[in-house]
Amino acid sequence: MDILKCLCAAALALALIDPAAAQTASGKTIRIVVPFPPGGTADILARLLGQQISETHGPTILVENRPGGGTVIATEQVARSAPDGNTVLLMANSFVINASVRDRLPYDPLTSFEPVCLMVDSPQILVVNANAPFKTLADFVTAARAKPGEMNYATVGPATTQHIAFEMLNRAAGIKLTYVPYGGGTPAITALIGGHVMAVLANPSEVMEQVNAGKLRAIGVASRERFPQIPNVPTIAESGFPAFEATAWFGLVVPAKTPKDTIAQHITMFKNALAAPDVQSKLAAQGYRSIGICGDAFGAHIKQQRDSYARVIKEGDIKAE
Repeated sequence: MDILKCLCAAALALALIDPAAAQTASGKTIRIVVPFPPGGTADILARLLGQQISETHGPTILVENRPGGGTVIATEQVARSAPDGNTVLLMANSFVINASVRDRLPYDPLTSFEPVCLMVDSPQILVVNANAPFKTLADFVTAARAKPGEMNYATVGPATTQHIAFEMLNRAAGIKLTYVPYGGGTPAITALIGGHVMAVLANPSEVMEQVNAGKLRAIGVASRERFPQIPNVPTIAESGFPAFEATAWFGLVVPAKTPKDTIAQHITMFKNALAAPDVQSKLAAQGYRSIGICGDAFGAHIKQQRDSYARVIKEGDIKAE
């Protein structure tokens, strides 16, 4: 709670800054556009970075939340912004997923932007109700194979990272789980605790409190490495599906044609902010892993993710709505 209180205070302070007056000695103000509501992972990350940069006398950072349209509204806004480095998009998996689940986009994720840095990722935790008979992922898969279509799962919204990950598990394990969409991670977890659904895949920050309280049981970790807070829970890859991996990731991009020296300055600034001990400890407490892959390497990651998601989405016939 202390972390969240500090972040809320920082969010209020940043929100009250007058853009016309919020100038550093160098006259630089940078706006981070977040395509999600306040309080979520992307928003927390943006405000942590902004606070750190401002405290080290860097450019003033303004955080602007523009949710809606499955992140398309904010993404289009940044794509159309001046390529001067003053507007940055904090994007996530949806940045590349939308290219495959929507008929038309007012931008191209590969050509309308320049990559800055992949900042953090978050392993996805597969959980079931603590009273369920499934002690391991193998138990869950065995039961699902015996009852095709009868077992269900919940995730936040259609065509999200978690929804696509479950479809990947369906194919990898040769099972058929029924998808039940919810408006957010918290409602999905509430439904699982109430016995309305049988499994959820979610961020650690959404499930670990309930796991520690004995209300949920973690049976798999979707990242390549085990999650430190539950070291005895194997990864899904370790549990018989070696190619399986699903993480939520968050990065920064700027409009296409932004000067290379400006991008280099951004890379240095945001990597330094990410490396700050205070930022590191707060992100770790929320279950996020710092990455800091920047420039062309991040661009290659974006392309690889787009191609990977496109294949899964086509094979699973996944739609945005």
